[in-house]
Formats: sequence, C-alpha cells, structure tokens
Amino acid sequence: MSTPAIRVAIAEDNSFALNVILEKIKSMSNIQACVTANNGSDLIDKIPGSGRVDVILMDIEMPILNGIETTRRVKKDYPGIKILMLTIFEDDDNIFESIRAGADGYLLKDEKGTKIHQAILETMEGGAGMSAGIAARVLKMMVSGGPLKQSVNQEVIDLTKREIEILEQLKAGLSYERIGENLFISYGTVRKHIENVYRKLQVHNKVDAVQKAIQHKIV
Repeated sequence: MSTPAIRVAIAEDNSFALNVILEKIKSMSNIQACVTANNGSDLIDKIPGSGRVDVILMDIEMPILNGIETTRRVKKDYPGIKILMLTIFEDDDNIFESIRAGADGYLLKDEKGTKIHQAILETMEGGAGMSAGIAARVLKMMVSGGPLKQSVNQEVIDLTKREIEILEQLKAGLSYERIGENLFISYGTVRKHIENVYRKLQVHNKVDAVQKAIQHKIV
C-alpha cells in the first residue's frame, strides 16, 4: 500500500510568490498542495472544509491577519498541524515570535524546492526544518535569551514607484529574472533599480533591503 501524500496548505498574499511555491511543490514526490490562502484569516476559514491538512507553509507579512498570529491560532485549534514559516528575511524578532507562537520550522523563500521538500519531511517526522542561517540565529537567541535587538533608523527614504514595485517582488522571494518578466523590463534594468534601492536604503543585500523596507513600512 502506498503512503498517503502529505497535504500542504499555503498562506501567501503575493500571487507571484504563491505561484513560485506551487511550482516547487509540483516537483516534490508525495507532496500535495491542498489549500491556498492570501491571508491568515482566509486560511483559518478554509481549514475546516479542506479535508486533512498536514503542513502549512506560512508567510509572515500578510494583510488582515499576519503569519505569527495565524500560527498562534492554528496551533490552538489544530495542534497536530505542522507549520513552517516561509519568508524572505532573517529578522530576529520574527524568528523569536514565530517560535513562541508554535512554529515548527523557519525557511527562507529563496530556498530550492529540494530544501523545502526535505524540511517538510523532517517536520512531519518531528524535527524542525530550518534554513542554515536561521538555525544559527536561533542558537544565538537561545544563548542570549531572546532576539538580538536592532534599532530602526528613522531617516526619510525617497524611493520611486518602480523601486517600491521591485522591493515588493524581492519581498516575495522572486529572482531578478522573474521580476524583469513580471514588470516587462530587462534583467539589467532590474539590477540598476536594485543598486539604487541599496544605495538609498544604505544596505548591501536583498535581505537587509527588504527588512529595512518593512521596518519603514515601505512594503
């Protein structure tokens, strides 16, 4: 008798990021996407009528009900469902609050499908699927007793509409090539816009750019 497929629900408010995740799941053996939702409230409404849900891939930054509060509510009502946070940024506060809410693992959206597949299987077996960088930060937090606080600089950041559009798609975990396709611009143009974003935000990589944009409520 074959083993039943692991049924996965996805909570993700960005349609581009959702499609990327669905494509990755299609390539996974014995994994089936059973529910998609664009915010936490939508997910909670859909769980009862979806049949069996084994694992939720949970975005953090969502409208109406964010991923951390949704995790807290799902774990209260459905303690058997495993939850993997799937996000673009390694933010200590979000990692800490996700774990406190009951998350079983924490992955970056740009992980390859094989890594996400492995994390789902590990989590179903009682482990904790985590990106390597996240695991190291969790260990540091355990030693320090909490998240590593970072101050938020309140300088005025003047980004163009196009730069904000690109930041939103970076937040969704999309590659430069996919961003160019979505916005009908060349790869080189995407790179130039991102260089300008880094300069204006005073950062050096996409994770820090997205994290700072979120802190300043730009995206």
